[in-house]
Formats: sequence, C-alpha cells, structure tokens
Amino acid sequence: MQVKLLRVLQERTFERVGSDRSLEADVRIVAATHRDLEHLIRTGGFREDLYYRLNVFPIEMPSLRERIEDLPLLVDELIERIAHERSVQIGLSPAALRCLSHYPWPGNVRELANLMERLTILKPDGHVELHDLPAKFRAHAPVEPVAVEPPPAVEPTVEPVAVEPVADTDHADVSAKSLSVAEVASLPPEGLDLRQYIMDLESSLIQSALEDANGVVAHAASLLKMRRTTLVEKMRKYNIRRSDADDDE
Repeated sequence: MQVKLLRVLQERTFERVGSDRSLEADVRIVAATHRDLEHLIRTGGFREDLYYRLNVFPIEMPSLRERIEDLPLLVDELIERIAHERSVQIGLSPAALRCLSHYPWPGNVRELANLMERLTILKPDGHVELHDLPAKFRAHAPVEPVAVEPPPAVEPTVEPVAVEPVADTDHADVSAKSLSVAEVASLPPEGLDLRQYIMDLESSLIQSALEDANGVVAHAASLLKMRRTTLVEKMRKYNIRRSDADDDE
C-alpha cells in the first residue's frame, strides 16, 4: 500500500480497481499519525521515500500532557459543546480541575472529551467535586497542604527594661510603617469573615497583576510568583475574565 500511495504522490496518476486506464489525481494530501515515523523508518516499518514525499509541510501538535496549561480552556470548550448538543451543563470544582491537571492523559483530548461526557451522566446536577471523578483520575490528585496551628506564645519571665527614645529618623520611619501595618491588620469591633476577607484580597491582587501585565496571564503569574496554571485556576474560581489583550495562549 505504501508503494501504491507513493506512486500516486509521485506521478499524480492512479488506476481504478479492474481498470487499465490511468486517471490524473488533482488533490491535496493531508496525513496525520501518532506514530514516530522516523523511528519506524529506522526499524523498517515505514518507507523513507514516502515519508519525505508526505513531509512537505509538517505541523506538530503536542500532546495534552505537554500543554497541560490548556486544560481549563479545553474543559470549558467541551462543557459548552455538551451544553449546546444535550442541554446539560456541568461545572468542575477547583479541586477537581487541579486533580485533572496532574493526570498524564495517555488518550489526549479524546480521553478528556470522553470524561466530560461521562461526568454529565454521573452528575446530572452539574456540580463535579474531586470525589466524583473516577478512581484512576483521583489517584493523581495532589496532596493538599495541611494547616498546622502555631504553638501558643510563651510569656516572657524577664521584666522589660525601659529604654530612652533615640531621635533617629530611620527608626521613626520603621515605627510608622509597623504602626500602619498594625492598623490594617487590626480586627474590627464587629469581627469579620476571615475566609471571605482573604478571598477578596486575593481576587483584588490578581486583578491588579493582570492590569499591570496588560492582561497577559503568564506575565501576571510571574508578578504573583506562581505557576500560570495556578493563576488560571484562581481566575476561574473568582470568575475573572481574560481581557482582549491576553494573547499568550
């Protein structure tokens, strides 16, 4: 078959089955494979002359595990397709999405699409948590850090020593800065929701970083000293949309 295909590419002619008349072929050939053809040439599994005849304008598509930062975008696209075709809407929690980003994806995007379809059947309510994923995906879930409470402070047993204040402008500036930090970190009399306060602060800093980076997520992640995939997850968590200037995909 490789010899016959090579002849069609070389001479641009072919004969129909059972015919002895040659026909001209005015076509454009698009070939795709997941095999390593150069390795097959060395082992005798693929003709070298056919390879170079086909390899006119190669386009290499990296596997999903080699571009795992695209996973959130692919998940969104697949969810939108399913919602359009079947009127079923699902959504993945940050923990579930983080787990999928650590999976090696031997089946590439096709395996991801199959998983999204399976989740629409398993989770008709549309909300997918980490424990809703199949076992083989959960096996790659990252270990979440455990918060450790600091030991209680020990009161000093030595009496404090009074020190005369020194007129030093540098020390005065440091004291002023320390005072301003203490004022910001002080707890209001009515109390506050610490978790919501931290989430609002984190969301505000992410938006500021995106503005400083002109919407380029990779640059914003560098400013925030975090991985790009982590920043994309947090943007999804806080529903922060990418600006039109974001062209670092």
